[in-house]
Amino acid sequence: MPQYSRTGDGYKRLAESLTGGQASRFYIFHGEERYLLERSLDQLRKLLCPGGLDGFNYKRFEGKNITIDDIDDSINTLPAFADRTLVEIHDFDIFKSDDKKKLGELFSDLPDYACIVFIFNVIAYKPDGRTKADKEILKNADIVEFTVQGQDSLVKWIKRHFKDAGKTIGTVDAEYLVLITGGYMSAIFSEIGKTAAYAKGDVITRKDIDAVVIPILDAVVYKLTDALMRRKYTLAMRILDELLRMREAPQKLLFNISLKMRQLLAARICIESSLDKNALIEMCGIRHEFQARSLMDTARETTLKVCRDAVLLCADTAYALNSSAEPEAHLTELVLSFAKLTTGKLS
Repeated sequence: MPQYSRTGDGYKRLAESLTGGQASRFYIFHGEERYLLERSLDQLRKLLCPGGLDGFNYKRFEGKNITIDDIDDSINTLPAFADRTLVEIHDFDIFKSDDKKKLGELFSDLPDYACIVFIFNVIAYKPDGRTKADKEILKNADIVEFTVQGQDSLVKWIKRHFKDAGKTIGTVDAEYLVLITGGYMSAIFSEIGKTAAYAKGDVITRKDIDAVVIPILDAVVYKLTDALMRRKYTLAMRILDELLRMREAPQKLLFNISLKMRQLLAARICIESSLDKNALIEMCGIRHEFQARSLMDTARETTLKVCRDAVLLCADTAYALNSSAEPEAHLTELVLSFAKLTTGKLS
C-alpha cells in the first residue's frame, strides 16, 4: 500500500481520492494544520457513512479508553446497510503500545469493508522506523501529514473565501491577515467570516482587519520590534502597554521579543553578506516569505551593531527579570533601553 508524501502533496492526493469516492483501509493522520485534518475527517465520514454517524458503521475511540480487543472487534464488525465501516481512534500511540506486534498483524490483514483512522492530535507522531514492529505498521498505512500551508496557497484560499462572502481582498492585505493570525487555517477561517461581516465596502482593507481581528502574540511583538528599529518610540510604548494588557507572563513576552531581535540580527547579517530573504528563511526556519521580507525591510533601517546590542540587552533583561518581584518594570526599562540604543545614547 503506497504511502502519501509527507512533504506537502499528501493532503492533495488524499482530497483527490476522497472526491473520487475512494478511501483506503488504514490511515494515520497527523500534523499542525487542524483545519485540513478535520475537513478530511468530515469528508471521510460523509463518504463512508452517508446515512449518518449512527453507531453501527461508525466508531470513535479516545486513546486512553481503548484496548486492542476494542480495535479488533471494531475492525471485524460487518457494516449494516452500508458498504464500509469507519473507525476513528484519537490520540492512541500505536508506536508505544505493548501490543505493537498484534497491531501490525491486524493492519496487515484488514477486511475490505473496514477503514481505520488513527489521529494524532494531543500526542506527538513519533514512529521509530528502525524497529521491525513500527516498520510493519507503517508499511500498511496511508500516512497523511497536514502541514501548515505556504504563503501562495493561503493567499489564494483567503481570496476564494472572501469571494464566497461577496468581498475581495488584495494580496498584501491577505498576507497581513496570515501574519496576525499565525497562518493556521482554522484561525484564519474564523476571522474571514468576522471581517467580511464587519466590512462596509466590497473590498477588505487593512483597517477592516485591524477593527475585528485580535492579533496573536507573535504579531504584536513584531510590531513592537519594528517600531523600535524604526525609531517610533511612542508607538513602541503603546504596543508594550497592549502586550502587558494581554496578561501574558512577562517571561513569555521577553522570550518573544528576544526571538524577534535574533531574527532581525540574522536579517542584518544576511544584508551584510549580500544574501536574500531565502537565506533568512532557511537560517531561522521562518514559515512565510512575507515574514522574511518584512524582517529584511526592518533590518535595513538599522545597523549590525544595533542588532547585536539589542540581542545582548534582551539577555541582560532576562537575567534581571527572573530574579525580580516586578518583572513588568524590566520590560518597560528594556523598551527605554532600546530607544537609547537606536539613538546612540546607550553607554
